[in-house]
Amino acid sequence: MVSKKLLNAIIKQYSLPLEGLHGLSHWARVLENGRLLAPLTGARLEVVELFAVFHDARRRNESTDYRHGHRAADYVRAQRHLLDLNERDFDLLVMACAYHVDGGTIGDVTVQTCWDADRLDICRVGLQINPKYLCTEAAREETFMREAVVRGVNRYVPELIKSEWGVEL
Repeated sequence: MVSKKLLNAIIKQYSLPLEGLHGLSHWARVLENGRLLAPLTGARLEVVELFAVFHDARRRNESTDYRHGHRAADYVRAQRHLLDLNERDFDLLVMACAYHVDGGTIGDVTVQTCWDADRLDICRVGLQINPKYLCTEAAREETFMREAVVRGVNRYVPELIKSEWGVEL
């Protein structure tokens, strides 16, 4: 689970609106997607959960920002002291953040699950989920994609923002 201390550190440095397209609601939907996918894919849940809050944390705008994944990876490295991860899991988190915007589909199943958790929320920006950019069979499952579309299009605000993170939007 993402600690409140870590989340507060990420929020404090986040330069975009928390209510924006890449803000807290998106992070929470990515977290929910990841929590649903991880048991099906065998991904390392702690890495998937941390990816959800780090992957867009260094965006500079709400539109095209191709380097934000690499800035997020650098930020993960800078926050190493707050992360209770072994070296392998830490490296997976860095890789997942750094390359999540590149459209890749090949890699460790934990990295793939991170990317799928994010890509399943693409409808929030008016785009459609393209199964060719999903890495895992679980994410490409029709019902899974359909439910993700509903959450993204409606910009669903997960309850975990308040219940786990203690944040009011």
